[in-house]
Amino acid sequence: MNEKVNLVDLSIIVIYLVGILAIGVLSTRLKRMTSEGYFLAGRGLSWPVVGAALFASNISTIHLVGLAASGYNEGFVWGNFEWLASVSLIMLGLIFAPFYFRSKISTLPEFLEKRYDSRSRTVLAFIAIIGALFVHIGMSLYAGAVVFETFFGISVVTSILVISTVTSIYTVLGGLKAVVVTETVQSAVLILGAILLTGFGLYALSDAGINSITELKANLKPGQLDMLQTNESIKALGGDTGLTWYACFLGYPILGLWYWCSDQTIVQRVLGAKTQKDAQTGAIFAGFLKILPVFILVFPGVIGYVLFKDVIGTNSNMALPVMINQLLPTGLKGLMAATLMAALMSTIAAALNSSATLVAVDIVKRFNPRISDRKQIRIGRYSAVAVMILAMAWSTQGDKFTSIFEAINKIASAIAPPVAVVFLFGVFSKRGTRQAAFVTLIVGLLLGIAAFCFDFEPISGYMYITKGLQIPFMMQAWWLFVFCTLIYFTVSYATPKPDSKVVKKYTWEHPLAFIKGKITELSDVRIFVIVLIISLITLYVLFS
Repeated sequence: MNEKVNLVDLSIIVIYLVGILAIGVLSTRLKRMTSEGYFLAGRGLSWPVVGAALFASNISTIHLVGLAASGYNEGFVWGNFEWLASVSLIMLGLIFAPFYFRSKISTLPEFLEKRYDSRSRTVLAFIAIIGALFVHIGMSLYAGAVVFETFFGISVVTSILVISTVTSIYTVLGGLKAVVVTETVQSAVLILGAILLTGFGLYALSDAGINSITELKANLKPGQLDMLQTNESIKALGGDTGLTWYACFLGYPILGLWYWCSDQTIVQRVLGAKTQKDAQTGAIFAGFLKILPVFILVFPGVIGYVLFKDVIGTNSNMALPVMINQLLPTGLKGLMAATLMAALMSTIAAALNSSATLVAVDIVKRFNPRISDRKQIRIGRYSAVAVMILAMAWSTQGDKFTSIFEAINKIASAIAPPVAVVFLFGVFSKRGTRQAAFVTLIVGLLLGIAAFCFDFEPISGYMYITKGLQIPFMMQAWWLFVFCTLIYFTVSYATPKPDSKVVKKYTWEHPLAFIKGKITELSDVRIFVIVLIISLITLYVLFS
């Protein structure tokens, strides 16, 4: 493809970059910056901003490209990553956010120190920084750069340098306030661009004589619009991902507990909420937004299969670039480029700010409690720059992976289980001890890394777990979670009970305590949860 970028489209791209840079820098220019203001936006975020920022920091170029490619290959089954994320966001809003907000923590590792001890805090900080570096920034940079090279002719190196520089400037200077303000804008741009592409795709289907769901299904692989699959139906689609209905419902909650409920890059927006209600409602609002990607990110790939399978062929990663070049006129291509930049920059900004927070708060301030706000912010900024440089170097290795979207979820499957265990049972088990948390994090992380390496062909030469043992990555996450749970409770019952005061402060009184109490007003977050759950059940019935 490699078409030279049109002057009009290039102008739109440049205007967007300059505009988002100005918004990010000016959002905090007139205020004196404190450490709380820099890392947590002064704890003044309203629920719409929290929800939009959660959504934008999650949706990266990997999602835009990878979900379209997955829709082209196997269809809606990959949409489970989006709709089941809504369930994880319900858990964040109802189960975890009350503890996070009331304890006034600045980082998720700090919560582990309050519930367990400083050793668990250190291990989680390390896991979070590695996740930000290798998953949130590195792979997102590579995916975005390749797309821009593919259909705009902009080299990978140029894309990485320009986008990294612009994002770093407003993130490093403005902190979380700049990040969430720009993420709110980018959420709107991202959704608008994806809707426009989907609309042009539907219009093209009509021109091709396809005017109903029945006619669309007749031109698709059997089951390409079904969310829930079996091994047999997935193989009929030509896939081997192992995303069966039970793998999704068992494996994804483990990934979701780590990613949506305990990963600093994501949850930092909740920590910066103005009130507990804003924190909870913002999470549920993001859960509603996560319904959209199936229809505006996965579905375009399905449309691409019908319209352009002769052009795209077996290279499914070309689904999105082909649709953009074939369907969008000049000007809208530039808007779509802005959409891709919005997805890319919001993810990178979120990860950079969380990395700065983890280093400054969980490492530096722990060893030097009397450090001034100015020095703490300066160290956070230096850390963000260092992480960005390392991520830029790592992003050049992106071509070693066959599927980037699947790769990031395989990495998540390796690191999520021990974190999910210590957080979930930390708030639900009165018996969980500090020794149990530390041992579970260490052993679970080592087991996850070993499983990933044995299953990663460039390292092991063969996928020994996925192909050898016939255990796909989602089920690997489940079985690692089960094993980590056994470690957690074995060590817990072999060590002294935790302090009763800590248990009372950081665990629920009983498993259903988070939903107790009468609903006295329509704005009660539990009403929104009920509506969201009914919406998800209805959608699963319609698309299964």
